[in-house]
Amino acid sequence: MTLAPHILVDADACPVKDEIYKVAWRLEVPVTLVSNAHLRVPQHPLIHRVVVSDGFDAADDWIAEHSNGGSVVVTADILLADRCLKAGAAAVLAPNGKPFTTSSIGSAVAVRAIMADLRAGGDSIGGPPPFAKEDRSRFLSALDAALVRVKRG
Repeated sequence: MTLAPHILVDADACPVKDEIYKVAWRLEVPVTLVSNAHLRVPQHPLIHRVVVSDGFDAADDWIAEHSNGGSVVVTADILLADRCLKAGAAAVLAPNGKPFTTSSIGSAVAVRAIMADLRAGGDSIGGPPPFAKEDRSRFLSALDAALVRVKRG
């Protein structure tokens, strides 16, 4: 049995919500935006908002628990991406369009841990590059491709 495709969004700091809406409307795929705070979302039957408690990882827990073989998850959180892949999500995408996969997630988690150790040790290592127009374009293509794959089963 093929699960119906749906998009789960780690929405609090997601920079590509408008792009998600456009793809979802075009492909007629429901979207659930999960956040700790009340966000404004378009009034549309495909768009759903879930506001969880402000408890640590409450949004992550909700998303991971609802991830399945029809889910395309959008998150920049590497640990949440790992949880969603383990839960069987069909695809997990970063807002810059780069996919998290079962073969790449281990190294991403390891790099995250190393960077956290360096920051904790007082090293000034900077952060990710600024979000660019190319990231937005790459994300649109990646989301479209992931949803088409899920729809095809």
